[in-house]
Amino acid sequence: MQFKRITICVALAFAPGAFAAEATEATLPDVEVIGKKVQPLPALSDSALGGTEIFRQRAATSDTAKLLDGQPGVSLSGAGGVSSLPIIHGLSDDRVRIKVDGMDLVSACGNHMNPPLSYIDPSNVGSVNVFAGITPVSIGGDSIGGTIQVNSTAPEFAADGQTLLKGQAGVFYRSNGNVRGGNLSATIAGEQLSVTYSGSTTESDNYKAAHDFKPAQAASVNNPGRWLAGDVVGSTLYKSVNHALGFALRHENHLVELKLGVQDIPYQGFPNQHMDMTGNDNKQINLSYAGQYQWGALQARVYDEKTRHKMNFVDDKRYWYGTLAATGPCSPIRYSGDPAGTCAGGMPMDTEGQTTGALAKADILLSERDILRVGGEYQRYRLNDWWAPAGGGMGPNTFWNINHGERDRSGIFGEWEARWNPQWISQLGVRHEAVDMNTGTVQGYNNAVPGAQYVAESAAFNASNRQRTDHNWDLTALARYTPDDSQAVEFGYAQKSRSPNLYERYSWSTGGMAMAMINLVNDGNGYVGNLALKPEVAHTLSATADWHDAAGEQWGLKITPYYTRVQDYIDARRCSSANANCNGANLAKTTGFVHLQFVNQSARLYGMDASGYFPLAKTGNYGSFTAKGVLNYVDGKNETTGDHLYNIMPLSAKLAVVQHWGNWINTIEGLLVDAKRKVSQVRDEVKTGGYGLLNLRSSYEWKQVRFDVGVENALDKFYNPPLGGAYIGQGSTMTLAGSAPFYGIPVPGMGRSIYAGATVKF
Repeated sequence: MQFKRITICVALAFAPGAFAAEATEATLPDVEVIGKKVQPLPALSDSALGGTEIFRQRAATSDTAKLLDGQPGVSLSGAGGVSSLPIIHGLSDDRVRIKVDGMDLVSACGNHMNPPLSYIDPSNVGSVNVFAGITPVSIGGDSIGGTIQVNSTAPEFAADGQTLLKGQAGVFYRSNGNVRGGNLSATIAGEQLSVTYSGSTTESDNYKAAHDFKPAQAASVNNPGRWLAGDVVGSTLYKSVNHALGFALRHENHLVELKLGVQDIPYQGFPNQHMDMTGNDNKQINLSYAGQYQWGALQARVYDEKTRHKMNFVDDKRYWYGTLAATGPCSPIRYSGDPAGTCAGGMPMDTEGQTTGALAKADILLSERDILRVGGEYQRYRLNDWWAPAGGGMGPNTFWNINHGERDRSGIFGEWEARWNPQWISQLGVRHEAVDMNTGTVQGYNNAVPGAQYVAESAAFNASNRQRTDHNWDLTALARYTPDDSQAVEFGYAQKSRSPNLYERYSWSTGGMAMAMINLVNDGNGYVGNLALKPEVAHTLSATADWHDAAGEQWGLKITPYYTRVQDYIDARRCSSANANCNGANLAKTTGFVHLQFVNQSARLYGMDASGYFPLAKTGNYGSFTAKGVLNYVDGKNETTGDHLYNIMPLSAKLAVVQHWGNWINTIEGLLVDAKRKVSQVRDEVKTGGYGLLNLRSSYEWKQVRFDVGVENALDKFYNPPLGGAYIGQGSTMTLAGSAPFYGIPVPGMGRSIYAGATVKF
């Protein structure tokens, strides 16, 4: 039985594609293992962050998604200050499965302002796993781009007969945007029970670009706007408060965890959306079990998450209400509450979302060669999206965008992993999911005008059959060959599927304002849903070559080429109907924002990731120097229209030299990004120029104290991030007519910012 016990322990400890991929959430009792490690699949094309790597970034960002910056195959789409959207190999947002402490969370907003990673602060992140290659079916499902797992700090327990009391407190400041914040965590634990609290708060003003990129003030008869200097990027302010309480109970080889979390975001500006977040309250309950048995390992989880989300305008955006604003333009809509006046209510938009899920999975040791993973998942999602009357034609009724939206997902999977000999190991997996979707009847702002656009469209939508059931299949086949201790090659094929989200299928109105409220990609355009949408099905071929020293500690190089073809890719086309916003003028438009409809088309993506590290020097007086680098390239094309896919990151590279010198870690980092010339014509995507940035970072640890300092964009270089979206951060943003004063300007990147942080452990 010794080999069996060793195999189980190794599968739990080192299986990124199996139980251990999520077991990083828990700390099981230490087990002494004698024998050679078995490296289960897949690992070569994946990446992970933990410990010091995460700690070094906490003072520099309050956006958990930015912890992924610099990982092979990953890029980030700009949004709010704590809400960036990860992209894996050109596929973003809902195409990437994101799990936070094992929970599959869903963005409850027509603009996806509250993505899953916004619900955990970087100060509470303990580990990150990115599956950018052939993602195993045991951790995939309802996604075609890959999987990201972010887990909070694992629970700790006291030694026998002792009590553990520990904690830490941290503060930070960043000069650009006047960002300030702090965090606190504390643990009390015995041998079997551990209780941990963690809390954080961060607040920021608008940040500045390296130089002026627009006039100092938005000038318009109906929209004088709030005064903003020419280098200030409007609607980039934010505030976020997070609290989490965790209970962990262990007994022998079993661990039970209960995690409770609450979040309050009173405001978060979005420079690339027509509106801003003026409230986001989130509550989470997460109960999990992990255990080891003679036959293998078992994991189970149930969770519930509720979100109350609000949109309106922060100070930088105003809206002209026509005849209602008889005395002039509306007063500024403040995140602290609109002052009394003709626009007392602003233009409120409200959302409620609830996600309830359950998971059970087992690793079963069939023989000395074979491991079988089986499991099932269930996710129940409910969404209401309504807009209260606001005057100026927006009334007297409440506009129901999504009324009792339902999206229920149930799946089962099986995965067989076999180690044929010391050189060859393989993995085969199959997964089936049923996705049931439906929504209730809707209405526009005014139901009393026969033949009006809202009335006709809502009546047609309500008369339609809105219930949909998709049966999706995922398949993976992977093999790895390891000729010796210094090299390995992995190759495989995957079929992955994703059903449309509720907004893609059920957004129903072609009213100009209504379409402007549906934008998942930050391009400034307006969108309407499509009841006829089919699930996306992606076929991916990928390979990874890995060279390294025998111990895997001194130097290494990985190269991953990939090719993906997507059937029924959900892209967009100019909407076409008798309605004013979808007429011939919209089809012919070449300037200004446009009106689009989600539609199934065909797409292909290919690219390559390369990452590596190697020693430069090791000295007695100045420590050791190591070079690190990551290069990413992806090309995406719509094969139905010949257009380029939207939000594809151009060729980019991040190069760094890291010095370890006693208690110091110093880093000089360069970011190089090519010009973005391949853009989506149907969306009028803006081209951006190439640029290079220099970042400097330093950290020092002494006993229980840690200091972090750095300079981001040290040369104060002006640049436009290729995935930053269209700038609509100030002024009258609700029009899509192209007359907005800043149309055609991409959101600029942040100018020089100096940051400092201190952490004290106790």
